[in-house]
Amino acid sequence: MASTRTSFTLDESLAEKARVLNINISAAARDGVAAAVREALAASDRAAYLRNPEQADPFWDDAEAWRAE
Repeated sequence: MASTRTSFTLDESLAEKARVLNINISAAARDGVAAAVREALAASDRAAYLRNPEQADPFWDDAEAWRAE
């Protein structure tokens, strides 16, 4: 997968704590962004479903009847 370089600001004390604890800030940021994207996609999917909920479709009842023959 291709990567892109980006930058962000981080509270100085938090960055220092991460360094002391040997936390890879890039990896932690990558994980955090990935989690935020998954959460946003799930929320978007849920909102789309709520705008257009599934409804019974009588076509599928007929399609099931074809299979039974």
